[in-house]
Amino acid sequence: MASSPDLSSADNTPENPGSGSSPEASAASGSAVGGERRGRVRLRRAAVMAVPATVVAAGLAILTAQGALGVQFAISGMPFTVTATELNGTGFEQFGGLDNMADGSPNAGDTGGQVLVVTSAIKNATLTKLCQSVDLGGTNLLITAGSGEQKVIASDLTTDSTELSGDAAFNNIEIGNDASTLNKANAKGPIGVFSQQADTVHIGNLRQTNYATTAGVFKLPGLRLRFSDSGC
Repeated sequence: MASSPDLSSADNTPENPGSGSSPEASAASGSAVGGERRGRVRLRRAAVMAVPATVVAAGLAILTAQGALGVQFAISGMPFTVTATELNGTGFEQFGGLDNMADGSPNAGDTGGQVLVVTSAIKNATLTKLCQSVDLGGTNLLITAGSGEQKVIASDLTTDSTELSGDAAFNNIEIGNDASTLNKANAKGPIGVFSQQADTVHIGNLRQTNYATTAGVFKLPGLRLRFSDSGC
């Protein structure tokens, strides 16, 4: 960081040696003016390389990533829960990524406005008894669909998740791909990032904590939106 040009020469005294006078001194002062925050952000970027190897290999995901369809948006920073009794999909991909909140978001806390996520993508998916809820503090915004004979249908479905669970099965899975070379769905991750992909995916008793979802087409038969004392 460069020092301010408004500092007077009186500050450069033996009692105040070189105050703001050199790039080295300014860099050393970084910890006092945000260096700690920048350090945390660098660690998160580095962690992207490791997340899929641990969380993704567990492989209990669906949906996925900001940017997968060329859509870029700042996340609110409020997580939401998604559940389904069953998900079936063709064209599955998964890798690590970072989501960013809008500048000055009150939800940023000490994260620097970034959330480390597992990014998943499904070319075509069907979901049974879909439920989505957002905790608004004292009440939940609850959305349900696909509880009848018709299932929820989605194409180019993507989500960014921090927690995933369920009973998963993959067909023709590939583990350890470079995320920039994925070709099963309309998503690619950063070069050099660990990823996996499969021809098909089945997940029973799906449960996710998500920060973002996108879809090319999203059909929600029997859609119902309401406020509720409990979430999904």
